Amino acid sequence: MTLSLSTMWAQQPRFVEDMHQFVHETLALGYDAIEISHSTPTVPFDRLLAFHGVPISSIHAPAPLVRDATERSNSSLNLAALDDDERNAAIAYTMGSIDYTKKVGGTHVIVHLGGVGNKMFSEEHELRRLHESGTTDGERVEHLRAECHRLRKEQADPWLEKARVTLRELAEHASAQGIALGIENRLHYHEIPQPAEGAILFADYTNAEVGYWHDVGHAEVQWRLGLVDKKLWLDTNGARCIGSHLHDVTGLADHRAPGKGDVDWTYIRDGIPASAMRVFEINQSQSPEDVANAIPFLRDRGVIA
Repeated sequence: MTLSLSTMWAQQPRFVEDMHQFVHETLALGYDAIEISHSTPTVPFDRLLAFHGVPISSIHAPAPLVRDATERSNSSLNLAALDDDERNAAIAYTMGSIDYTKKVGGTHVIVHLGGVGNKMFSEEHELRRLHESGTTDGERVEHLRAECHRLRKEQADPWLEKARVTLRELAEHASAQGIALGIENRLHYHEIPQPAEGAILFADYTNAEVGYWHDVGHAEVQWRLGLVDKKLWLDTNGARCIGSHLHDVTGLADHRAPGKGDVDWTYIRDGIPASAMRVFEINQSQSPEDVANAIPFLRDRGVIA
């Protein structure tokens, strides 16, 4: 089983200066492949592609990170945008990531398929503030949850249709190059897809073309907010799961090294197929020791072989 470490952890000065050092440390910590994160700017991205001693398992689109004259990043573009100029720009960047993946011999591209609008619902903002202050139930919390559900249901259809059209374009481009697209569950409730939406979107494709990518932290946070049952993702799309982002959660803060939070890994062990790729998506604040210890921690819990 390939164990891949995301360059999310490489967002540290010592690595930004030379991504080859990140590669050497990745191997020393027990990993045998790398996923390039969408937060990787062009210079370290190019430097990483120039290192041929470690496999690049996957690229998280849209990589590399590019900003326009207004400092808007390409990752902020909505692949489900109703504005076709924005949507087409987002598609072009994602196709670029697919082309890079083929060039370096990777097999998967992870895709954020956009959202119902371009920003979090204000009701979710308030839910998060309440949760962080210790309020996780009560009349106000129930009202905010109901409003999130209502708003998304009322607004979703045109954005989902654009997401469907976008996915068709991306899948045709990727499958022609032997690349599978992993559509990731997202951190915020307005984002696409929700579990049932994913099942509909994936139905037109084989797993070799398009599948589900399970992000443990994203599912956990939405569950802790009371918006989506974390188990529903894999109950609905487990057979379509082709990869995973593994990280732990404390409160609503994700991307902790596995073992440094309080996720119950049992449903992950039972729900992610053995064939699905395992990528450790750990942030730059985690220590090398914790990044290394994440492997035996998840091995002991049966999440990795």
